[in-house]
Amino acid sequence: MFLHLGSDVVVPLNEVISIINLDKDHSPLNQEFLKTAEEEGFVIQLSEEPISCVISAKHIYLSPISVRTLSKRARDGHLTRD
Repeated sequence: MFLHLGSDVVVPLNEVISIINLDKDHSPLNQEFLKTAEEEGFVIQLSEEPISCVISAKHIYLSPISVRTLSKRARDGHLTRD
C-alpha cells in the first residue's frame, strides 16, 4: 500500500519512518537534520509552503498536507494501491 503525500507523490507505507509537523516543531535538532538532508540531496519539496515533513527510507518529503491528515490516511486505509 502507498501513502499519498500531495503533488501526485506516493510512497510505500512500509517505508514511512516518521511524520513531523513543521508548523509547530522548531527544534534546533530537527532544523539541523533537515538542513543536512537538503545539502545531501535527500529532500523533495512538494510545496512552496510545506506544513509537514515525511521521513521515508529513501527520501524526506516536505508536504503541503497536514500531519493529522497524513496520519489519518495511513491509519484508516485511505491509501492508494499498486
